[in-house]
Amino acid sequence: MDQRSQLSTLTDTPRRVLFICTGNFYRSRFAEAVFNHHAEQRQIPWTAFSRGLAVHLAEGYLSSFTVEALGARQIELRHTGPGRMQLSEEDLLKSSYRIAMDRSEHLQMMLAQFPAWAAQIDYWDVSDIPYRSSIDALPEIELKVMQLLEKISR
Repeated sequence: MDQRSQLSTLTDTPRRVLFICTGNFYRSRFAEAVFNHHAEQRQIPWTAFSRGLAVHLAEGYLSSFTVEALGARQIELRHTGPGRMQLSEEDLLKSSYRIAMDRSEHLQMMLAQFPAWAAQIDYWDVSDIPYRSSIDALPEIELKVMQLLEKISR
């Protein structure tokens, strides 16, 4: 394969954004769905997926706050994963860009579980419930996701 074909293949390959939170139940799943919805609409060749650092701390499929916020934005649930999933090193390796929802919450968890990766994460500052309400947190996540989509589509 010549250099032009290799470059074309690389640019045609979808790139992946990994959103990380604690339970993979609320914030990261919202970010994943918003990202995938808008990337699909804009035909940006990126996809998002999400994982948690402590999925055992959450119960259920998806936070009702996330379901309601996605519904209000007419974003289908198909844009988020099939359920809560624990972060693995393979997930980190298979992502082009990695974002944890809250530095104060997730940096120490990353250092404990994946110390070699902790400095390779972009940490946002969107606290979990009960420290911040979903009414404040989810629009901030949405804004950050939209800024990220603008950045990668340039």
